[in-house]
Amino acid sequence: MRTVIVRYKLKPGRTEENEALVRAVYEELAEAQPNGLRYATVREDDGLSFVHMAQMEDGTNPLTEVAAFQRFSENVRERCDEPPVVTDVKVVGSFKLFEDRP
Repeated sequence: MRTVIVRYKLKPGRTEENEALVRAVYEELAEAQPNGLRYATVREDDGLSFVHMAQMEDGTNPLTEVAAFQRFSENVRERCDEPPVVTDVKVVGSFKLFEDRP
């Protein structure tokens, strides 16, 4: 099981665009229902910083097969003041968000 957190900060004025792209990913995920994926996106209080959290059961990332995620990823660096940083993490505990088994 692989769990990652991705953080980035947008340029001012790019929040609505980014959120629309993120919502499109979730719409496609709702239709596709990929197995073995848990995924969440949050926006921080500054309105520009985003955090994506993903957990993949077999370590492969089904998001890469989602067309809306490909569109989101295409120009993400152009939207950002601080580019995405991907960090692998170990879940120490979780209540209904992620599996907390090793």
